[in-house]
Amino acid sequence: MKAPTHLKIDFVSDVVCPWCAIGLKSLQQALERLDGEVVAELHFQPFELNPQMGPEGEDVAEHLTRKYSSTPEQMAKNQEGIRQRGASLGFVFDMDKRSRIYNTFDAHRLLHWAGLEGRQPALKLALLEAYFTKGENVSSQEVLARVAGEVGLDIAEARNVLTENRFADEVREQERFYQTQGIHAVPSVIINDKYLVQGGQPPELFEQTLRQVAAEA
Repeated sequence: MKAPTHLKIDFVSDVVCPWCAIGLKSLQQALERLDGEVVAELHFQPFELNPQMGPEGEDVAEHLTRKYSSTPEQMAKNQEGIRQRGASLGFVFDMDKRSRIYNTFDAHRLLHWAGLEGRQPALKLALLEAYFTKGENVSSQEVLARVAGEVGLDIAEARNVLTENRFADEVREQERFYQTQGIHAVPSVIINDKYLVQGGQPPELFEQTLRQVAAEA
């Protein structure tokens, strides 16, 4: 029996990006389908959609109108499409609860630490759910520490990471690195430092790509 192929996957994304939630659930489903064929070493890399945003955040409707010149009708249609895509993948988008959008630098610092603790995938999904399903403020250090505790991380240590501004330099360095690699939209999924899949693609596309990369590896 052939041993599974090991693949390195860098998932460049933000926790306030709906297509990142869709892309992650699609990737996870693809990996489940390839169980026994592929073993993934999954790393979540930082990308901030709104690096200049203040701690108070911004009203979602005002933000989307300003950023994309969307009409209320266009926004409603887009959000319903996102909700349906999420539902098909088992992810709940509650658009009524998501009234504001936030800066996510602290969330990325916490995710960096979670990677060192071996809990990064669990924290990533929990933060996406905290924001999109529960409408929570993912720039709040108290919310971030609580969510870290919910996925098995030490709450006191999570608070220390946040209040002491740990891993700020590391996150900035990773953000710069991916920008220099031409990553300006998320999600961007990089397989074995060579193959790029962008956007909230369906599981079938991820499965096909992973199988092709595994065959070449």
